[in-house]
Amino acid sequence: MNRISVKEIAKKWGISERSVRNYCAEGRISGAVLEGKTWKIPADAEKPIRLKKGSRNLSPLLKRLQQEQAFRQTGGIYHKIQIELTYNSNHMEGSRLTHEQTRFIYETNSIGITEESVNVDDVIETTNHFRCIDYVIEKACEPLTQAFILELHRILKTGTSDSRLEWFAVGAYKKVPNEVGGNETTSPKEVANAMAELLEEYNNISPKKLKDLIDFHVKFERIHPFQDGNGRVGRLILFKECLKCGFVPFVIQDDLKMFYYRGLSQWGRENGYLMDTCLAAQDRFKEYLKYFCIPFSSED
Repeated sequence: MNRISVKEIAKKWGISERSVRNYCAEGRISGAVLEGKTWKIPADAEKPIRLKKGSRNLSPLLKRLQQEQAFRQTGGIYHKIQIELTYNSNHMEGSRLTHEQTRFIYETNSIGITEESVNVDDVIETTNHFRCIDYVIEKACEPLTQAFILELHRILKTGTSDSRLEWFAVGAYKKVPNEVGGNETTSPKEVANAMAELLEEYNNISPKKLKDLIDFHVKFERIHPFQDGNGRVGRLILFKECLKCGFVPFVIQDDLKMFYYRGLSQWGRENGYLMDTCLAAQDRFKEYLKYFCIPFSSED
């Protein structure tokens, strides 16, 4: 690989040498290596995208995710989250794709050869979920709004067989009453007001604690504002708000699924079930952060 000096790359990109050295130190130039006290940079390296105003206040995880997302970097934490969050969240809702099939779709944009039939909706919702995660990362620091939540649902369900049903609303609140776990949910005519009240209550909390995020998640799921996709949209929102608030996020994996469902049903009577489940999942996510050398607060 042909590597050139900081001075040469600074001239090529039209920026200061100090900026180039900072980019190298922050790990934002792929392939840059430190030889002694001098950075050597691939001659064909791409200039890093300038971080948005205020991005220096981002958590180390969110900053890394935005950087890796911008470069579509493979093998990093962004890559891992795309696969782990998508597979586990879809699997909870009945997707029959395996973890390896999910990985293959993400990494190759193809399904691969399989002896068993593959449900088309499972594939569409998997690729759509990848796009949802991108949207969450892009909008992580913005306030949580109904418009954001509706857009998440639109991205998730676009192109599915549900989207071709006249009574199914994609990117809009449900038209037909539904249940979750045998329990009644908010009626369609009351959903918009219930969501507005929930968001007002949540957005007025400052500073937020992890318990506040989980409380919002439970109330969202009990409203069940969409015809389908409520669990996945709800967990994406929870992931976004963890990134925004600087909490270590988490993925509910298969062995925690029943504890998670029990916690949702018991919240308000016994909050410990769901808190303990989320904290256990958070501890697992911390291992990802340690592996990828991303700092986090021990209190998160």
